[in-house]
Amino acid sequence: MQKINRNVVLALLSLTSLVFLLFQLCYYKFYLSQKNGAAFSKVRGSQSGQDSTRWHVVRKFLGLISSHNIPVYLIDPLILELVDKDIEQIRSSPDGPSPECKYFCAPRDFTTFALLDKTWKHEVGLFRTAEKMGFQWLKIINKDPRLDGMDDLSGMEIPLHYIFKLASHAIHLVVFYERSGNFLWHGPLRLKQHMDRKFVPFRKLHFGRYPGAYEKPELLLVSIDDLKVQIPKNPSSFLEEMSHSRFLECRYREARAFFQLYPDDASLDAVEFRKKAKSLLHLAAMTLNNLGVKFWLSSGTCLGWYRQCNIIPHSKDVDLGIFIRDYKADIIPAFQKAGLPLKHKFGKVEDSLELSFQGEDDVKLDIFFFYEEDDHIWNGGTQAKSGKKFKYLFPKFTLCWTEFVELKVHVPCETLQYVKANYGPEWKVPVKTWDWKSSPFNVQDNGVWPIDEWDNVIQIY
Repeated sequence: MQKINRNVVLALLSLTSLVFLLFQLCYYKFYLSQKNGAAFSKVRGSQSGQDSTRWHVVRKFLGLISSHNIPVYLIDPLILELVDKDIEQIRSSPDGPSPECKYFCAPRDFTTFALLDKTWKHEVGLFRTAEKMGFQWLKIINKDPRLDGMDDLSGMEIPLHYIFKLASHAIHLVVFYERSGNFLWHGPLRLKQHMDRKFVPFRKLHFGRYPGAYEKPELLLVSIDDLKVQIPKNPSSFLEEMSHSRFLECRYREARAFFQLYPDDASLDAVEFRKKAKSLLHLAAMTLNNLGVKFWLSSGTCLGWYRQCNIIPHSKDVDLGIFIRDYKADIIPAFQKAGLPLKHKFGKVEDSLELSFQGEDDVKLDIFFFYEEDDHIWNGGTQAKSGKKFKYLFPKFTLCWTEFVELKVHVPCETLQYVKANYGPEWKVPVKTWDWKSSPFNVQDNGVWPIDEWDNVIQIY
């Protein structure tokens, strides 16, 4: 038998291995990669395969939710910033082709969409379809804070966030809920112990570090990078709202503990006062919101929200705070037009301004204007009969949203420090006798108004 050349055998084996390797690569590229989302062809105008992957993941996600009739809208701040610069062009040519992948191919690890909870309930079918399309998914649930004030229902959990991952890109779907204050709310993103913390870079997500509150947006259907998608009609307004959206929940557990120590006043007078105070607060909020003046719950009204999630029945007034930089001369005529006559005006815009309006019966609305210094914030007070001035010092604070008596309103984010500054370390103990000149923990003398200014700085009606 003729002897076989060893070099020929080695060459044949090498060639066979190479052909098999090429077959595996082709199989992976044209079958497995399309099935599992591992790679995509480039979209027109993109700079790299990674750019193309982002666009294709968004396209597949929009196809997924469309097949289940789920109305979502884009809230990704990075994309909305780019869209906002070209918003007029995008509006004028909603169906025009995109010369390049400009928005959805922008570098980022995820794209964020919003979902209104009441518009969709059938998630099982969605997850099955998503898996068939190659998506991995994660569902984040937590307690429904809207039910915390109800003993029988508190602790019920609701979906807050969904994350769909395909290839190297993820879709973050934020669930928004309607609150009784006629606004939208989303919850925080808190992972359970068993969840994979490496599923996506959670720390980079734009929504979920804390709860957020938003007005109901008007939506616009546009074509972005050849993809039909809904966006907020005014992207710049949404982005501005997003930067100040942090929401604080009322502390129902602490309120229940408070009422165990100090039973709530359920007398007819208390019920009637709370009803009138709620109506006055709603009217004041509508008036100031129409003027575009930012305000927050202050003094006893803020204490009532923080300590007992309700209006303090013996307070006899509603207290609001406004930064003096937000003062508008239209405030007084606007309240008078709303049926709230001016009761007194103390101080002046430059120093210790304070307004009081008369509500129904003996319920009044006090508006305190706050002045910002380098290391603290303060508001003033004036004694009408003597012209004496007082100053109330607070540590610096920022503003967060909350829900109070079915109203979306601001409170100081650093509420405990704010309340302690005003009411001291014993703020949890109810005090029915209160002297505004001496009782506040943060009050100090601030001189006397010159007599020749009294006509301007002490006005009582």
